[in-house]
Amino acid sequence: MNARLPVNILIGAALVAVVMFAALLSAIWTPYPYAGIDVANKFAAPSGAHWLGTDQLGRDLVSQLMAAAGNSMGVAVVAVGIGCSIGTALGLLAAAKGGWIEELIMRLSDLGFAFPALLFAIMLAAAFGPSLSMVVIAIAFINIPTFARVTRAAANQIWRREYVFAARAAGMSTFAISRDHILPNIAAPVIVQATIEFAVAILVEAALSYLGLGAQPPEPSWGRMLAEAQTLMYLAPQLAVWPGLCIVTAVLGFGLLGDGLRDISDPRLARRRPA
Repeated sequence: MNARLPVNILIGAALVAVVMFAALLSAIWTPYPYAGIDVANKFAAPSGAHWLGTDQLGRDLVSQLMAAAGNSMGVAVVAVGIGCSIGTALGLLAAAKGGWIEELIMRLSDLGFAFPALLFAIMLAAAFGPSLSMVVIAIAFINIPTFARVTRAAANQIWRREYVFAARAAGMSTFAISRDHILPNIAAPVIVQATIEFAVAILVEAALSYLGLGAQPPEPSWGRMLAEAQTLMYLAPQLAVWPGLCIVTAVLGFGLLGDGLRDISDPRLARRRPA
């Protein structure tokens, strides 16, 4: 038996570890205050003092990128956590009850898919003002129907197993069966989906911040850094390169990690891949 982990999960885990380390470290230390302005040193080249240089206001790029990683990861963790919790609960309820309850939850999920995160965030920003909180709500909202469908599909298969029939014959309640038998056996696909949704959440947060609907100054965001750099591409292209690379690293890392976890949880998928 080959016990080696797939290459994609190793690469993905390494990239995610780098991003997570930067995000966690930014909570207690950055080389400079991320909002510290030093106009006299604007557009400074990389040096021992400023490892990646400074931006148009003299702010240290490394500090900005680290703090932005913390914001992006914070949004992803909270938004995906909320979406996963509510969506999984709804999916379990749909599979357990069936009938009109299942049909209602699935139709509400279809309604949720009709509102993309960008459109929903614009609506929230118009009503309550742009902020990271509105981004969290928007991303969580679009995650709920995704997790509900994944959970319901996986749970329906488990409800047909013999040990579930035995548990029902023994008098266990629907809630107890869902808690003790269904949820532990569908954890793998839910975790895989959550990992993939982390990548989507980071990308959506960057896109919304780029449009001015996410993090507001002086809070840093990779997307807002790209928006500020777009008028300076010829003068200082590195201001767009570094946040762009950070977004690519985070999204690619979580994407590869989710792909690898899917291979581990369902080896049949791995066997279908070309050598």
